Amino acid sequence: MRLAEFIGEWSLEREISQADGGQARFEGMAEWRASGGGADYLERGELVMPTGRFAAERRYRWESDLSVWFDDGRFFHQVPEAGGETGHWCDPDQYDVSYDFSLWPLWLVRWQVRGPRKDYVMVSRYAPLEAKG
Repeated sequence: MRLAEFIGEWSLEREISQADGGQARFEGMAEWRASGGGADYLERGELVMPTGRFAAERRYRWESDLSVWFDDGRFFHQVPEAGGETGHWCDPDQYDVSYDFSLWPLWLVRWQVRGPRKDYVMVSRYAPLEAKG
């Protein structure tokens, strides 16, 4: 994959499954907007939990080499060009991720997060809002 293939707007559905059986989901959109040789990523929508619905938003910076950075400038992780696995250690938690581009332009990202107070799987499904070649 190249960064240019992500540019544009995508529908985003995310399922979050806690190890203790708790469930949540996110419904919204994601956008990659070309900027300065890379892209600014913004997702926004609603986080739906048993306790209610909440507005949710997050931002990242993607560079042309598919490195992903937090909006405060810290490195997050490297997206494998052909899909596959990578991770991020955020003391004391381990974030393991798998990118699946096999049905492009439909694709998914699966996070397994484990730590002293975290234990969940988060699956995000992306679909283009416009035709992508």
